[in-house]
Amino acid sequence: MIVCVCRRVSDREIARHVRAGMTFDEVQFELGVATQCGRCEGCARDVVAQCSASHPVAALNRDDGARTIQLATSIQESSAWNSSPHSLAA
Repeated sequence: MIVCVCRRVSDREIARHVRAGMTFDEVQFELGVATQCGRCEGCARDVVAQCSASHPVAALNRDDGARTIQLATSIQESSAWNSSPHSLAA
């Protein structure tokens, strides 16, 4: 279902980013959701809340301060996930 008509963003796209660990603000910045007319903000927040509740993200803390996050293959190969240098080489 299209949530943001202005930016043509679907609920699946939002859910994919939330499952990757993004908050609403990060999803909004990355996808542009609720940045034009703003009418989709409530629905977009609902999708984020629903995905966050069903797929909680664990905090990663190690003594040496290193943080490693392994993304699912479906996220890495998604056209929406294009900020990785690996996606440019593919």
